[in-house]
Amino acid sequence: MSHPQTTIDPQRFRDALGHYASGITVITSDVDGEPIGFTCQSFYSVSTNPPLVSFSVMSSSYSYPKIRRAGRFAVNILSGEQARISNQFARQSADKWHGVDRQESPLGNPIIDGSLHWLDCEIHAEHAAGDHLIVIGEVKALNLSEAAASQPLLYFKGQYRNLAVPGAD
Repeated sequence: MSHPQTTIDPQRFRDALGHYASGITVITSDVDGEPIGFTCQSFYSVSTNPPLVSFSVMSSSYSYPKIRRAGRFAVNILSGEQARISNQFARQSADKWHGVDRQESPLGNPIIDGSLHWLDCEIHAEHAAGDHLIVIGEVKALNLSEAAASQPLLYFKGQYRNLAVPGAD
């Protein structure tokens, strides 16, 4: 059975995918004493045994080749109060880290203070997929933050969103 070929307009495709709510992360690493990072909403779990996670990144990314060279990365799961940090790391700027407090993970990756959770990973595999790379990391350490924030930073239809408060009808 043959299927008709259709051309999907890239902007229409993007708009359709924008109807899927996602959490926001910042993928970070450190190469030769230089902290690097970028905002990423295409993050997900892959396996529990071994513990694997994945994210997708544009093949033309400025930051990812440095992360590949380091061979490791941290996933900072942002809280609802960290929209500024999401915006800051989404831009190509000289100093994405300006005004961002951070700690060092067990693997030596930058951990953004106030994140809901972080995962410390070593690169396990990488796969080309269209104009992106799918990166799989093996989780070597993780931590739930003691931050007061309990809401994740969510993105839906081109805007940051909050979870509805239970019982608030």
